[in-house]
Amino acid sequence: MRPNELIKLGVPRGEPLQQVLAAMSALASAGVTGGDLRSVIEQLVADPTTLLDHPQLGRAAEALVDVPVYRERDQPAPWRMWGEDIEPSAIAQLEDACSLPVAVAGALMPDGHQGYGLPIGGVLATRGAVIPYAVGMDIACRMRMSVLDWPV
Repeated sequence: MRPNELIKLGVPRGEPLQQVLAAMSALASAGVTGGDLRSVIEQLVADPTTLLDHPQLGRAAEALVDVPVYRERDQPAPWRMWGEDIEPSAIAQLEDACSLPVAVAGALMPDGHQGYGLPIGGVLATRGAVIPYAVGMDIACRMRMSVLDWPV
């Protein structure tokens, strides 16, 4: 199996992929090939904790155990709203964003209204992730520059 095939099976790039490739080499030396090898790798990706003590797969299993996996949340991340008369669609967008597994907290400002990835006026704190599209796409909405005659 080639690296791209392993990635399609769910093996992340980087250290986990390198460890799985090394494990495959060890398995092939032990006589595991073809469909049997694919089945072993699928089992490894599905639940690496069951193979931590395996002589050929142990290091690959260790590399896969710490990889973040998408898991549904039981409860959305906490969030707070400032202001009144905010569009229900903007509130729904922030609720959806706070349901992401990487969400830590959210906030919806008084100028909140529906955006694209996140409501305009919405803020989403995440852990272990950057979400480039988690912006409202309404640059400078209700913002302006005021020039004051004050010393810097």
